[in-house]
Amino acid sequence: MIAETVCSAVSAAGLGIAVVTAYRKRYLAAVRIAAYSLVPIGLVMTGVVEWLADTAFSPTAWAGFGVLGVAWVLFMSTRAVERRRGGTRKERRAAARAADQPDAVAPAATAPSLGQGSRPATRPAPASRGDEDFSDIEAILKKHGI
Repeated sequence: MIAETVCSAVSAAGLGIAVVTAYRKRYLAAVRIAAYSLVPIGLVMTGVVEWLADTAFSPTAWAGFGVLGVAWVLFMSTRAVERRRGGTRKERRAAARAADQPDAVAPAATAPSLGQGSRPATRPAPASRGDEDFSDIEAILKKHGI
């Protein structure tokens, strides 16, 4: 009852300010103020204010909010543990089965690798023209252990 009275008074005061603003020939601002001042009375008429007032002073509602908070904390903690372990139980089982099967081919293994990571690490860096002829010979000698 008090909340509805306060909202009605705020709306009436806002409409009064809108009238004064319109009197000063600031019509756009007056319409905007009138729109804002009609919001509290609209909330009263729809019953939102009564619902909020009943909820704010109800111990059962606050206990419900507490239960929702605990549920949210539990949900988020399980998600954090899931991320740390590497996925859900179903995903871990699938990964373990794939690791147990030696003949299984990874889907990424069939696609050719492109970019700088595709060069072999043992490839010698290009040298000057004179050293380039000897690099092939050195590779052959190293291959035969000489």
